Amino acid sequence: MDQGVFKQLDDSCFPPKRSPDAAAGTEPGAVGPDSAKMTSWDSYLAVATFLSSPEEFMGWFVGFVSLFSTNLLRPLRLALTSSNKNATKNSMLSVNGPRGTRREGKKFRQYAAALSTTIGPFAVGTVLAWTSPVLPMLQSENSRIPITADEGSWVGSLIAIGAIIGSIPAGKGADIFGRKPTIAALAVPFIISWAMIYFATTVWELYVARLIAGAVIGGVTATVPMYIGEIAESSIRGELGSYIQVKVTLGILYVYAIGPFVSYEGLAVLCGIIPVIMFVLVLLVAPETPTYLLRAGRRREAEHSLVLLRGHEYDIAGELEELQQQLEEEQKRSSKFKDLISSRATVRASIAVMGLLSFLSFSGINVLIFYAESIFKSSSSSISPQVSSIIIGVLQVKYTFASALLVDKAGRRVLLLISDSVMAVCLGCLGYFFWLQEHAVDVSAFSLIPLISLGVYISTFSLGFGPIPGVMMGELFSPDVKGLALGIVCVIASLLEFVVVKMYQNLLDWFDHGITFWIFAGFCVLGTVFVWFLVPETKNKTLQEIQNELSGKKKPNNRKDNPKGNRKQHMMDSLTGDQTHAAIV
Repeated sequence: MDQGVFKQLDDSCFPPKRSPDAAAGTEPGAVGPDSAKMTSWDSYLAVATFLSSPEEFMGWFVGFVSLFSTNLLRPLRLALTSSNKNATKNSMLSVNGPRGTRREGKKFRQYAAALSTTIGPFAVGTVLAWTSPVLPMLQSENSRIPITADEGSWVGSLIAIGAIIGSIPAGKGADIFGRKPTIAALAVPFIISWAMIYFATTVWELYVARLIAGAVIGGVTATVPMYIGEIAESSIRGELGSYIQVKVTLGILYVYAIGPFVSYEGLAVLCGIIPVIMFVLVLLVAPETPTYLLRAGRRREAEHSLVLLRGHEYDIAGELEELQQQLEEEQKRSSKFKDLISSRATVRASIAVMGLLSFLSFSGINVLIFYAESIFKSSSSSISPQVSSIIIGVLQVKYTFASALLVDKAGRRVLLLISDSVMAVCLGCLGYFFWLQEHAVDVSAFSLIPLISLGVYISTFSLGFGPIPGVMMGELFSPDVKGLALGIVCVIASLLEFVVVKMYQNLLDWFDHGITFWIFAGFCVLGTVFVWFLVPETKNKTLQEIQNELSGKKKPNNRKDNPKGNRKQHMMDSLTGDQTHAAIV
């Protein structure tokens, strides 16, 4: 099924040359009428390419329009859709040169597979944002399920406990049954959780539904980054990995945009549709990863998977050989808990990652996402809470996209330092506004301060502290301890997130909004200091260079002198499956 899908995509966009015998009544080299029809798969390709890059979309569009011309323009169409710097040269080689000699694969197949599986993170975003419009409904006088503020805090925080429950079984399932079927299967409990929410009549049913949804979040967190890390070429792995966080923010915006205007039941239905789409797209579009197939001893299927992902002109033999070598090396290693504390590099990596995730949690980001409408309602702003939430969602999507473009140019540390320091200022201003309001000071002239403060806060968070900790989780740990280390880190991060979200209502009861946001601001200040002293820069460094730096070794950068060795390092990155989204947000 997978091969047919991608062959259809290739044939519809780049039809092969046809002889007069193969197409009666057609001039030599001309494209038959059937080839000019735009299928539903062409439409999907258009969407996938547009979401990945507007420039690539324009190239695809010009290439598709040129289907109505002769095949003499085929090299130009290939050049327009290539993402390589030497696009024209490579395209001519792929048409006139021998097959199986290209070092760079076709990118749109990898974009299509990644964008299909990241429907899962989109569904995660709907779960995270659901409490923002729904809790005010449930706490209103005419609620179908009347709940207290404390019960509402449990509804919001239980997904963090569920994430702990779901991450380990999903990771094991991906190793046993495969990445693709495991991701597709996650749609089933997602749908069950939304069905339970739809039919719920007591708060306990909501608790169970949120636990199930949290377990699926843990499963998505464990499997989708693994899948993308194993199917993507190194040149676009970072970009495709960043789409996980982008899709989460799009899911949040989706709920913010429709939540205030539909009923409780209607929102559950509209959110429940997303997992169905995920299930269909993953089954139809996404192939199994070559890494898993090799691990399972299915080499021929691994070859087919690489052909689907890279194209027929790509040199799959070299990549398969390198993958096999890395698998053999991996099987010789075993990670134990003592390995986490016996290596200086692993200890420093653990401190850096745990610190980043801790300060991410205590920055209050999930409190803002879960309780956005309630916070804006408490501020008595001149702009409605619903509109303010939508503005926040739009800013989060926009700047998460921007981070994907900047993270490999500006560097991790710079973005983290700017992000956390500005977040501290924004939360300080927000806390001061609420402190004045709580002390009966007229703040009507400053009613836009909450929206401005939280708008800048979410923008800078999305540039740095949102996506980068997940990226660095995949970079700082060595391959032999990465699986165990990430498992432990994800459990601790989920526990911290549960504590923060659950304690938010208690902090409001004890201190009110002003001091509560000052507490979050204080943690952002501490986070800035932590990044300055203890978080290393990993931009443009291989895993081995990062490990040398963490160990205190200094090794000259010889990537330019040894391109083959550098390619093998990128293959190790792919094999270990860089985790680009291990935190809940």
